[in-house]
Amino acid sequence: MGMKIYQLKQEQFLHINLELAWNFFSNPANLQKLTPEGMRFEILSDLEGVKAFPGQIINYKVNPFPMVRLRWTTEITQCEHETYFVDEQRFGPFSFWHHKHFFETDGEGVKMVDVVDYALPFGFVGRLAHSIVVKQKLKSIFDYRRKLLDERFKIEG
Repeated sequence: MGMKIYQLKQEQFLHINLELAWNFFSNPANLQKLTPEGMRFEILSDLEGVKAFPGQIINYKVNPFPMVRLRWTTEITQCEHETYFVDEQRFGPFSFWHHKHFFETDGEGVKMVDVVDYALPFGFVGRLAHSIVVKQKLKSIFDYRRKLLDERFKIEG
């Protein structure tokens, strides 16, 4: 049996302009702000003042589960200013990870779309782990991010 590819897709509308959205999301250092604290997400690369660009390598450490500390390396493989960027895992917990981030002006704000295609190692055991914990863990991370972004960029007034 071949590798099973899963997909997580999320759309979110933010009441900010495209430039502000792009400046926030294309700064890889902000990823740490969007990850639940319990995951102890730590960026190892020096990203001070750097925006996403094709070929950029970013190294992290993360605790996806209690007492499990992993290194993760991603590469920004594609990037079009204020439109989209793609990060792909080079080394890490998945056998495949391809995350597309899209941005477009939509009325009074920005529509963001995340599409993550991913696969787990270990064949049947990986598929079992996906159904028991991994699928829900990824969903909870994106739910956390949605709530945090809604609060951060809510309409004042």
